[in-house]
Amino acid sequence: MSAAPELVVDVAKIKKAVQSGIPLTITTFTLPHEIEMYVEQVVSVFLREANQEKLKDYIVYCVQELAVNAKKANTKRVYFIERGLDLSNPDDYKEGMQHFKENTLSNIAHYLQLQKEKGLYIKLVLQIKKNIIHVEIRNNVVITKTELIRIHDKLARSRQYNNLEDALAQVLDDSEGAGLGLVILVLMLKKIGLDEDCFDIFNTDKETIARIVIPLDQAMVENLSILSQTIVNSVNSLPQFPENILMIQKLINDPKSDMMGIARQISMDPALTADLLKIVNSAQYMLSKKVDNISEAVKLVGIRGIKNLLYSYGTQKLLGDDTAEKKHLWEHSYKAAFYAYNLIKNFKKDKNLLDDAYVGGILHDMGKIIFSNVHPDLLDKIKEFCVEKNMPASIFEDLAAGMNHAEIGALVAEKWNFPEGLVAAIRYHHDLAQVSDENRSLVYAVYLANMFCNYEDGSVTFDQFEQAVLNDFGITSKKQIDTLLERFSIGFKRESQR
Repeated sequence: MSAAPELVVDVAKIKKAVQSGIPLTITTFTLPHEIEMYVEQVVSVFLREANQEKLKDYIVYCVQELAVNAKKANTKRVYFIERGLDLSNPDDYKEGMQHFKENTLSNIAHYLQLQKEKGLYIKLVLQIKKNIIHVEIRNNVVITKTELIRIHDKLARSRQYNNLEDALAQVLDDSEGAGLGLVILVLMLKKIGLDEDCFDIFNTDKETIARIVIPLDQAMVENLSILSQTIVNSVNSLPQFPENILMIQKLINDPKSDMMGIARQISMDPALTADLLKIVNSAQYMLSKKVDNISEAVKLVGIRGIKNLLYSYGTQKLLGDDTAEKKHLWEHSYKAAFYAYNLIKNFKKDKNLLDDAYVGGILHDMGKIIFSNVHPDLLDKIKEFCVEKNMPASIFEDLAAGMNHAEIGALVAEKWNFPEGLVAAIRYHHDLAQVSDENRSLVYAVYLANMFCNYEDGSVTFDQFEQAVLNDFGITSKKQIDTLLERFSIGFKRESQR
C-alpha cells in the first residue's frame, strides 16, 4: 500500500484568508494523528499571520479538544445506530453509554470506518470577521436536546473554577470522557482574557458547532485603523472626477435633459465614447449588428447604464493602470465584473441588477488600487510609524496585500458620491454579515464573482465559499461551480478578444 501524501501547510493560502477575511477550512472524517499535527501547524500559521502568535498553545489545545469531542460525538452516532438504539430515548441512551467507551476504544478502526462511510465529518473553520477571530469545530450530526443540556451544564460548572486544582478537587461526571477536557479548555480561555461569551456550543439544523471568538489585540486594531485612516486621508490629494464626467452626471440628473444632449456631451470625450461603444457591442447586449452611433448606444445602455459607466470609467481614469500591479488588479476586476454580470443573468434575472453587478465587480477592489496609488513618501512615513509603535512589519504587508482595502475603497467611493449599492459592494464583499437586505443580492453577486476568480487561480477552495451565498444562488456542489466557471471563463476570454 502506498503511503498517504504528506500534508503541506499552504502559507500563501492562509495569508490570503487572514488578509481577505475568507474562511479557512480543514475537513476530516477520522481525525488521524497526521491530521491533528497538520491542524496544529495551520492554526499556528493563521495566528502568526493575524499577529496573535502568543495565543498559539492555548488555541491549539482548544481546537484539539473540541475536534476530539466532535469525533466522539460522531462515533456515538454510528455506535448507537449499529446497536439499534435511539439517542433521544433516555433508556436507550443509558443502555448505550454503559459500555460505549470500552466497546468503541477496543474496536475504534471499525467505528471510524463507519463514520467515514456515512460521511460524518469534523471540520475546522478559521476566519477573521470585523477584527474578531472565529474558531469553529463543526460536525454534521445534530446533538440531542438532552446532550446539549449536559454540555451546557458542564460548561456552567467549568466556569465556576478559577484553576485546575479547584476542578480536580471536585468529582466531575466523566462517563463520556469529556468533562475534564472541557474544564481545561474553559480555564485556558480565561487565562487569555476571554469571558464566557467567547465560547459556546450550539446546533443548526444540520451541524453541531463549537465556536470560540477572539477579539484581535486592541492595540493592533487601533494601529491598523490609524494606518488605514492615514491612507484614506491621502485620498484627499486625488482629484474629483474629470469635468466632462461631472457635466454628464449633471445632465443625467437634470429632468429637462434628453438622450441627444447626453450623447452629445459623451461624444466630447473620445475615450469615454470608445468605452461606451465597446460595452454596447459586447456580448452583454447580444446585438445582431455592430453599433457605431453614439446616440443609438446611449439609448441602448439607458440612464442607469450610463451612470454605471461613468463610475467605472472615471475611477479608472483617476487611479490609472500605469504599473504592472494596477494592470493585474484591473484585469481581475474586469473578470469579476463579467462573472458577477453572468451570475445575475443566470440566477436572478433582474435587469436593473445586471448593470450594478457589472460595475460592482469592476470597482470592488478599488481600495487595493488606491493603496498602490499612495505616494512613496507616505509609504515611508507609514513604515516609520510601524517601527515607532513596535508593530510587526507584517501589518504593513497586510495593508499592502489588501487588509482593510474594502473600507478604504468604500470611503473613497463615498467621497466621490457613488450610489449606496456600489459603496456596499465595495465595503462588504468580504463582510457579508453586515450588508443590508436592500443590497444583499448585489453584494452576494460581487462576493461570489470575486470568489470564482480566486477559485479559478487556485487561491481558495470550494469549502471556503460562504454557504449562505451558494444557497442564495442555488449552487449546491463543487461540480456546479466547476461547470459554471468553465462556461464563464470561455465567455470572458471570448469577450476579451472582441
